[in-house]
Order: sequence, then structure tokens, then C-alpha cells
Amino acid sequence: MKTYITLLTLAVCSLSALAADVTGTWKTEFETQRGLQKYIFTLKQDGTSVTGKANVERDGEKREAELKEGKVEGDTVTFVEPLKIQDNEINITYTGKITADEIKFTRKVGDFGSSEATAKRDGGTQTPANPGQRGRGGRGGFGGPIELKPDDKPAFPNPTDGFDKAREGIPHGKLEMVGYESRSVGNKRKALVYTPPGYSADQKYPVLYLLHGIGGDEEEWRRGGHPEVILDNLIADKKALPMIVVMPNGRAQSDDRPGPNAMATAPAFGKFDQDLLGSLIPFIESKYSVKADRENRALAGLSMGGGQSLNFGLANLDTFAWVGGFSSAPNTKPAAELVPDPEKATKQLKLLYLSCGNKDGLIRISQNVHAYLKEKNVPHIWHVDEHEHDFQHWKKALYQFSQLIFKPTEK
Repeated sequence: MKTYITLLTLAVCSLSALAADVTGTWKTEFETQRGLQKYIFTLKQDGTSVTGKANVERDGEKREAELKEGKVEGDTVTFVEPLKIQDNEINITYTGKITADEIKFTRKVGDFGSSEATAKRDGGTQTPANPGQRGRGGRGGFGGPIELKPDDKPAFPNPTDGFDKAREGIPHGKLEMVGYESRSVGNKRKALVYTPPGYSADQKYPVLYLLHGIGGDEEEWRRGGHPEVILDNLIADKKALPMIVVMPNGRAQSDDRPGPNAMATAPAFGKFDQDLLGSLIPFIESKYSVKADRENRALAGLSMGGGQSLNFGLANLDTFAWVGGFSSAPNTKPAAELVPDPEKATKQLKLLYLSCGNKDGLIRISQNVHAYLKEKNVPHIWHVDEHEHDFQHWKKALYQFSQLIFKPTEK
């Protein structure tokens, strides 16, 4: 027995000796939704526990945070950086694979998104992000390096001039702001609803649920994209079927205004599916004359709303048959999580539409989804135009998507 205990002790000590030691200073840069952030991690390891701090610089602004929940297991280190934004605290989690002088980190910001970078032990040579390739997004320049690939090309020609301009001499639909009780949020919420020209309770209509971005609200699409104009024109030209368009607030919290720092509201976007499925859709189907089945419901959105549309639409194909993500943001789940069963998704989807601009620093998000879908033979549209992360792209994406939905399809 004494020999057995001695051998066991030696084995445990040997395993501890093999565990990586992360004590020291590590430098890296992360391309994030808020732009390039330069990090210096000062870490101290005691056994398997890790403590330390993060010093961060972004656009000349600096902050320091004490790291928590740090630990090392084998060749993996994990810890959490708490980030205080207004009265909200968001946990940024880090998972890193350790080699001699490198840690390959995945940085995840709550439910919002993730990015990857390699940290070098101080004294090593760090490879910085290429600022010449950094995204020039229309929303403050966030994004990452842009690397265009052979598939990144237009699937459609540009719309003709005037597609987004109000025309005289054609019928026009109506916009109406409605309020509905949200069981998941616990208060009354707003949604902007477009009804097509000649809307009548004697006819039933399909419904497109159209979602906004991180800094927007239920009126962002109207302010920047004018879906009511685009749909009026398409319906008049018989290029799109008459449909209802519902523009809700995808920020599922009591105070659903973006406020001075919209990024602080990111976690609320991850919970919007409860409001959408449990309250908003039932309300719309009780108030308006709609076709209440999956083949007559579509879900699409821009940026953060594009990520929501892919996350919630593909997870609920018993509710939505038509799904679109326009320059989807880093809240988009990894493609294998979006479509875990490619064969089943192929059978259920009527349309899966992905688009992005070739000057958009977030294009890698949609590129990754497209690559996975292509590998798994899941039919979809991948459309890349000449724009940035802005309404020039999103208006055109809506124009194309609206012409495809609620119509017979060929796989």
C-alpha cells in the first residue's frame, strides 16, 4: 500500500510538472466589434490557479481590469475580464492554448461575439494586425482584416436607380407603430408594422420579421432603409408578393433604448427569441390577417439583427422557412452550431440568404457560414457587393431578399 501511495504521489507530481506555466507578461491585439484593442496580460500562476490583470488600449483610451476565475488545465488557460459599461458588467471570457512562448486565445464577449488572436510572451515578436486591411465599417470603422475569396462576388446585379425612392402614381402601403405585451421582458414593447397597398382583412398575407442592428431600434430600418418604399415599388412592379413587414426592437430588456453606449445592451439581443416567439408573433397573428404557418414567415436582419436572424431562424425552422442575414455581426453562432444537421436544414429551408459588402470588416463572419454551408451542401445564396457595413448594402439586400421570399423554390 505504501508503494502504491508513493507511486500515485509521484504520478500527480509529474503531471503537475508537465502543466504549462503562464506566469509572465503577454501581448496581443484583438480585432473586435469596437475596433482594434491592444492587450497586455500580466499573469501569475500558483499551481493551477491564475491571477493577474489586463491593460487595454483602444483608440488612445486605456483601461485596467483585474482578471478572475483564472486556471490552467493541461495546455489550456482560462480567465475572465470583467468590463463595466455604465451600470452593466459584461464578462469577457478567454480560453487559450499554451505553447512555449505563445497563447492562442479565443475571446468571447458575453453572448455577443468572439474573436481570436495569438499572444506572445513579452520579449517575443508580436505580429500586429494589418491596419491597411482593417475594415472601414460605416459604423465607426469596426471590423477585422478583409481577405476576399473566390466565392465573394455578386449573386445579383445592382438594382436600377430609384429602387429606394418613393414613386408617384402607384399604390402605397402604410406604416403603423403598435404596442404589445411581452411576457419574457415583462412590459409593453413597440414594433413598426408595414402593411402592403390595399391591405384587407379579407385576404391573408405572409409576414417578414425584419431586425435592426446594435445601435438601432424599431425605427432604424425606416430611418435608414425605407422598407416601405422598397416594398411599395417591388409590389407595384409585381416583383414581390404583397406582404406584411414587422420591424421590432431586438433589444429584449425593459429599457430598450440603445443609450450612449449601445454595446452594453448586447446581452439583451441574445434573449430576443423568447420575445419574438412567445409574444410578438402571437400578437401579430391576432391583430393582422396573416398566413400563420412556417412557409409564410421570414426572418431577416442587418448586422446584429443578421446574427439574430441566423441564430433564431435556423434554430426554429418549424417557425421560419425563409432566413436572411445581411452583413451579420459577431453575435452569429459558429456555422456548425447554426446548422448542426445539414440534411434536415436542407429539407426544411425554403431560402437561406447571406450577404455582405466587400469593404465590410465583418465579412469573415458571413464567409465562415458560407464556407460551412458549401462544404455540407446546404443550398443557400451568398451575395457580396461593393459596399461597407452600411445601409447602401442593407437596402439592396432587402430589395433582393424580398423578391425571393414566399414564392415557389427550386433546391
